[in-house]
Amino acid sequence: MEAKKHAEVSPKLLEILVCPLTKSPLRFDAERNELVSESAGLAFPIRDGIPIMLVDEARKLKDEAKGAR
Repeated sequence: MEAKKHAEVSPKLLEILVCPLTKSPLRFDAERNELVSESAGLAFPIRDGIPIMLVDEARKLKDEAKGAR
């Protein structure tokens, strides 16, 4: 099975993109290939190099914390 490639996000793109819910800056998580909004508690996936900035498509960070307990 082929290892999943992680996308690279341009620093310029990170300067432009903000959370669609809170308008706060995003952090790139290379391991999970997501853009994370700490203020909204959401992680937006990157598919085929394209950030999916839809709240309905985002993963809730709270769910991850509950599962780790």
